[in-house]
Amino acid sequence: MATNQRQTDNPAKPPWIRVRLPAGETYARIKELMRGKSLHTVCEEARCPNMAECWSCGTATFMILGDICTRNCRFCAVKHGPIHHQPGQNREEAIRVAQAVAAMELHHAVITSVTRDDLLDGGASVFAETVRQIRLHRQDCTIEVLIPDFKGDREALATVLGVRPEILGHNIETVPRLYQAVRPQAIYERSLNLMRAAKEIDPECTTKSGIMVGLGETWQEILEVMKDLRTVRCDIFTIGQYLSPSKDHLSVERYYRPEDFVILQQEGQKLGFRHVESGPLVRSSYHAEAQAQNL
Repeated sequence: MATNQRQTDNPAKPPWIRVRLPAGETYARIKELMRGKSLHTVCEEARCPNMAECWSCGTATFMILGDICTRNCRFCAVKHGPIHHQPGQNREEAIRVAQAVAAMELHHAVITSVTRDDLLDGGASVFAETVRQIRLHRQDCTIEVLIPDFKGDREALATVLGVRPEILGHNIETVPRLYQAVRPQAIYERSLNLMRAAKEIDPECTTKSGIMVGLGETWQEILEVMKDLRTVRCDIFTIGQYLSPSKDHLSVERYYRPEDFVILQQEGQKLGFRHVESGPLVRSSYHAEAQAQNL
């Protein structure tokens, strides 16, 4: 059983944290496709440890609304800063994403974005248009959206839910006590309320959320977040090890063992999540297609 004992600062990376280097024909084809259509993927921008595996299997998570985030979360590798000129409120980006989904012959597409607090609807209309365009270009593809909090704007959330994505995700990311240090421009209760509102707007929608561990949280705090998410009827839960993208980001406080993630998966199943994806290298889009197929 995991304990709450904190490890030394910057503990050595354990042997079970192994990341493959991207390579291979399929990886090269996807990279060329993304560059050719001027598209961004969270796989690259957030330095996802599973990029080699996922791209080699022909899957990727599209990131819309540009590549600069208006927030500065201290765990995230995505660029941040003021938005001078990042259009994205027209159909062009949505069409390019849809064309890429069709070219890749995806059966399940995951669409996420940077946070755009500068836009009136937070980019909700672009999410909706992207879903519509994918449905036009690739009719047999299920769609998962991983949205920002839209500053708690219920109307923006309703805009996304109105196009009926198969899965609506929004990550809690960490425990409430660590929000100020980890994601200072976000609010735990606001994110939780967004998940609650999704079920109120569309009781049939499948919702998904996830957290990282290793930032200094306790075992009990992890369980409390899981309980909070079940209280708002979250269906899918993901949990993985935080890996610091650089020396300028938050340090890893501890590495959880593979057996800890097995226990956390079991705890989530006891709470009633329809699916729990738990493991050292798990990220919110990891095995997303399999999750969608099994619901």
